[in-house]
Amino acid sequence: MNTGLRLALAALLVLPLTAQAERIFVSNEKDNTVSVIDGETLEVVETIKVGRRPRAMVFTPDASELFVAVGDDEAIDMIDLETLKVVRSQASGEDPEVIRVDPNRPYLYVSNEDDNIVSVLDYERRTRVTEIPVGVEPEGLGISPDGKWMIATSETSNMAHIIDLEKMEAVYHRLMGARPRHAEFTHDGSEAWVSAEIGATVSIIDMQDSFDVKHTIRFDVPGVPRETVQAVGVALTSDGRYGFVALGPSNRVAMIDQQTYEVLDYILVGQRVWHLALNADESRLYTTNGVSGDVTVIEVDDFEAIRSIPVGRFPWGVVVEP
Repeated sequence: MNTGLRLALAALLVLPLTAQAERIFVSNEKDNTVSVIDGETLEVVETIKVGRRPRAMVFTPDASELFVAVGDDEAIDMIDLETLKVVRSQASGEDPEVIRVDPNRPYLYVSNEDDNIVSVLDYERRTRVTEIPVGVEPEGLGISPDGKWMIATSETSNMAHIIDLEKMEAVYHRLMGARPRHAEFTHDGSEAWVSAEIGATVSIIDMQDSFDVKHTIRFDVPGVPRETVQAVGVALTSDGRYGFVALGPSNRVAMIDQQTYEVLDYILVGQRVWHLALNADESRLYTTNGVSGDVTVIEVDDFEAIRSIPVGRFPWGVVVEP
């Protein structure tokens, strides 16, 4: 067999394996499990037992482990992505909800709702580095791509706290809509999008100059009661085309033009949509629907929901393996 033919056959063998490699992880609050969905078959292929009340999840930069905040255990469970088993756990402080990994250091940031702080943990040494005071009931955390800034949202204070990660200190405080939940940076780090659950808005923060809110997106779903439109999870495509916002009990995901901030469409999904994740090539969006206990699969370019995948009870978070 000549060299060219061998290379062609090798390429054919690699292609299906690459497609099968994408896995979607979903935390189920009521079942104390993480469901694993195969990105090709769109079926649950594994269920991982974790601690009590799993919520936010994040991968290590080398994608060898998945960290899961288990709120009622006040810990972070760490799952080996080869064996799909919890291999260790680290104390997190009270009621951990959202966690993020520093892109430059082995630091894990944890929003501790009951303590009004963001805990900074070293996950390699398994030590506590420091604590950053923020407002009442911290919830969302977002980290800029360069690792310089972090935004922490405080639900009761209705604030976004802009934290300098070199100083480990909140240096700006900005008023948001009622009950801010999620913070997400654009791919270039120039903006941060902060959702407000009760306010039903997304505030766009200028992260280059003023660090002020430069625009507010409001949601009004035709035929849906105003009180059910609750902005929670946010996902942004890296090419600057689309933004997506989960709108809670309205059972809709808003699709937004990232450049003009115009709402392009509202996509019907499952009941009480909470969080969102784009797949690797950003062709699909996955949503967790807490009340209906499933994940909706949306084809991004078609603006269309194509599949509902049953998972555990009260799915909360969703992440796609890098």
